[in-house]
Amino acid sequence: MGICWRSLPHFTAHVILLVLFFSTFTSSEAYDPLDPFGNITIKWDVVSWTPDGYVAVVTMFNFQQFRHIQEPGWTLGWTWAKKEVIWSMVGAQTTEQGNCSKYKDYVPHSCMKNPKVVDLLPGTPYNQQIANCCKGGLLSSLLQDPSNAASSFQLSVGESGSNNKTVRVPKNFTLEAPGPGYICGPAKIVKPTKFISADGRRMTRAMMTWNVTCTYSQFLAQKTPACCVSLSSFYNETIVPCPSCSCGCKNNGSLSGSCLDQKSAYIASPSKNNTAPLVQCTSHMCPVQVHWHLKLNDKGHWRANVSVTNFNYRMNYTQWNMVVQHPNFVNMTQIFSFNYKLLAPSEYINDTAMLWGIKRRNDNLLQASQHGLGNVESDIIFRKDSSTFTFEKGWAFPRRIYFNGDPCVMPSLDSYPYLPPDNSSPITSSRNTISPPASSPNRSSRQEILAFTLMIALVSYLLFCFAYV
Repeated sequence: MGICWRSLPHFTAHVILLVLFFSTFTSSEAYDPLDPFGNITIKWDVVSWTPDGYVAVVTMFNFQQFRHIQEPGWTLGWTWAKKEVIWSMVGAQTTEQGNCSKYKDYVPHSCMKNPKVVDLLPGTPYNQQIANCCKGGLLSSLLQDPSNAASSFQLSVGESGSNNKTVRVPKNFTLEAPGPGYICGPAKIVKPTKFISADGRRMTRAMMTWNVTCTYSQFLAQKTPACCVSLSSFYNETIVPCPSCSCGCKNNGSLSGSCLDQKSAYIASPSKNNTAPLVQCTSHMCPVQVHWHLKLNDKGHWRANVSVTNFNYRMNYTQWNMVVQHPNFVNMTQIFSFNYKLLAPSEYINDTAMLWGIKRRNDNLLQASQHGLGNVESDIIFRKDSSTFTFEKGWAFPRRIYFNGDPCVMPSLDSYPYLPPDNSSPITSSRNTISPPASSPNRSSRQEILAFTLMIALVSYLLFCFAYV
């Protein structure tokens, strides 16, 4: 046993590293099993050479299935490898010009060592546009609207070298969409892109091409969640609210941001310079709440109602979407007010669906105001599969819900509205959606994961010790 104690410091270091790894992985959520290949890829194509540099077309492709970039849009940044300047731009602009005082005859568009580029707004004159530009920085998710999942601009770069051997790729790419959350890798030179002419009869290629891949981490984007889930059913009077302090606490401004009581909501005014949530004061303090209500049980089908409520006084959620993980989505027969697409990110996951609003009908989740809360809702009808269907143990409720790509805080399983003990298959209906009340306290799932990790580490340590007895 002496050997065991002498190796304790070494083993303890491994345990600490193990705990830090698991706690970081569970909190950052940089890898999402429901969208394992989701990323934003930036493609930089050098299309022609100039006397002191080149002309390039930069295109951002959103390969994320259900996460998009909303107002006020993306901001792309990088660091030049040498002393490059941007002579001119089409389809975008830099936020600052920088010090261009040494240029007399022709002043560059930007002399910044670390330029920040933003998209132009809709309505930009045609002579300042290129294809896929001028959307105000909005970028749709790949599944929801693939025609608007790319954004492009053109720039003329000077003092960079004018051939493949003298040009250096930029470094330290950053992507704000609109705030932090994306981590961009280094630029990698790849095979030059090939372009096909409009008539399809001629093919050209770029002089040079490099790609940058940016991945998303919800933990980096915001320290607290942005939505929560509440539950109710026709067979139980219990309404399970959002867990208390899901997105922060009312009395802790550093975590929750600002809130307004409903009676004083008239003083709220949206601010373009302040995108921090200003929400209605609730026990959960979330900008968005999703409510899942079990509405009807028939012979061969069952029905649920899902509603989304916006408590945020500062933001409309344009082109919102919601991803729901539930084992019965493979047997969904009808949805009334939303678009629907079954996701299959792998052969092991086929129980997930994406829901989003119908264009020009309910694809804009309005911000809260003195007139009330923004809300969208729809009924969903599922066909019963006798081999799997049950109302017991909370089976009919979702396992996980995302809103605009970020995971929502779910109630604990032991708080679900379970069936009464004397009635395992009621055939009853509730025609109206039940509005969720204030939230109640709940255990943190992250604390449970950390406790479980520590327990595994302790068991491993004991086995390690007994091996030397």
